[in-house]
Amino acid sequence: MRVFRPRQTTRMKRDAARLPLRVNMKDDDVAAGTTENDETRAPLRRRKAHIRESNEAHLLACAEAVFAERGLDGASTAMIAERAGLPKANLHYYFPTKLALYRRVLEDVFDDWYKAADTFECSDDPVEAIGGYVRAKMELSRRRPLGSKVWASEIIHGAVHMEDILTGSVKPWLDSRVKVIDDWIARGLLAPVSAQTLMYMIWATTQHYADFDAQIRALKGKRALTQKVFEATTEEVVQLVLRACGAVSTRSK
Repeated sequence: MRVFRPRQTTRMKRDAARLPLRVNMKDDDVAAGTTENDETRAPLRRRKAHIRESNEAHLLACAEAVFAERGLDGASTAMIAERAGLPKANLHYYFPTKLALYRRVLEDVFDDWYKAADTFECSDDPVEAIGGYVRAKMELSRRRPLGSKVWASEIIHGAVHMEDILTGSVKPWLDSRVKVIDDWIARGLLAPVSAQTLMYMIWATTQHYADFDAQIRALKGKRALTQKVFEATTEEVVQLVLRACGAVSTRSK
């Protein structure tokens, strides 16, 4: 079973919601005729690695947009290549199959969500940790709604292509957060709630602003939430979650 390990991925060109239809990519091969020696080899390797990382990030952003619009079955590598502005053969140089690219998008989404929960390691105060986690998840829903939609669609359709990601990565990650929450409950810093239910509630609430943004816009009668309104909404969600779980700051003890 393949177990995903979080990787560092550049955020360059990954805002898929703002991608132009066609963007030319850089060539990650060293220019022909360049003579490598001990002094130039390392800088050239770093340059190639940087270009490759940038190109992969661009392809992931384009794939994320197409998968969100079309779903896995409706999307094709030709559509993604056209969105990225390059021949399909170039796309397959980085990702051999559509499914490989699809899984990388899912893994990259989880990587962002994984890092959002760093607040649990950065603070032993449940108000700071949970509040910071909710803020981070809300910001990801604002900044990367298409990734959340791809993830939600895969789950709704039975998680056929990511069962190993759920069991090998998401579950251990969730279990570690549950342990922290249960410890806070034992110390009287949280109400005696189900830790898993609390986490599910946070996911459902924060990801709602990405997955159901069309519904939110329709009900509010607006094209999109402004940055100011979204920030105010985020703080409302934070306070609702903190009150629901009865979080008490360690500073008040």
